[in-house]
Amino acid sequence: MEIIPAIDLLNGKCVRLNQGNYNQVTKFNSDPVKQAQDWESQGAKRLHLVDLDGARTGEPINDRTIKEIKKSITIPIQLGGGIRSINRAKELFGIGIDRVILGTIAIENLKLVKDLSREYPKRVAVGIDAKEGMVATRGWLKQSEISSLHLAKQLNDLELAAIISTDIATDGTLEGPNLKALREVAEASINPVIASGGVGSISDLISLADLENEGIEGIIVGRALYDGSIDLKEAILTLKNLLIQDSLNDKDKFLV
Repeated sequence: MEIIPAIDLLNGKCVRLNQGNYNQVTKFNSDPVKQAQDWESQGAKRLHLVDLDGARTGEPINDRTIKEIKKSITIPIQLGGGIRSINRAKELFGIGIDRVILGTIAIENLKLVKDLSREYPKRVAVGIDAKEGMVATRGWLKQSEISSLHLAKQLNDLELAAIISTDIATDGTLEGPNLKALREVAEASINPVIASGGVGSISDLISLADLENEGIEGIIVGRALYDGSIDLKEAILTLKNLLIQDSLNDKDKFLV
């Protein structure tokens, strides 16, 4: 189970939104490059990067910062926000982004998602951001008429890096993830699922780790890391020890 720290970029700054609301912005760091370096130094094996300006406008406002982050760290980066064309995705691959995350375009142009994922297998993730089970688009500003489960099933014929499942109602709240919704998406998808939204404590991470056998392979953590509710080093060690303990328990069952 991979813990993936998040950096959300708005006007070149590291921020978090509450439930996707651009009017409820908390600024955490004016230097996202240093923040990326800090997460890597604390043991992160992957960085989750979101261009909030791109998600809202479709314009690559934060490209300079994105390039600086990429140059400053060695761990792979998955990036989402405003990627609505094959050319834009290829541009990001060209500067060294490991995975691109497609969101709005999966609703508006599913063929593009299919074409890109077939050209770049295991390098395209699809973000399914849902409110009351329905997919939201355009930086969560618009509500579609497509359910998260329906979209997950539509993507089952593609070789995706992951489905990133976010429950908007819990995002940025620290009140715990929507385990029921995550289970449903994991059951609907043959692609691996990364959980996002609501994580506020080590116990939340443990509850998500219990879903690993159901297809949840990673956890994106944002606000809880920034406000100190979760220490990244401690969280990584906790999940590592859980994995070791589960492995020992499995061996004991086999011996019995």
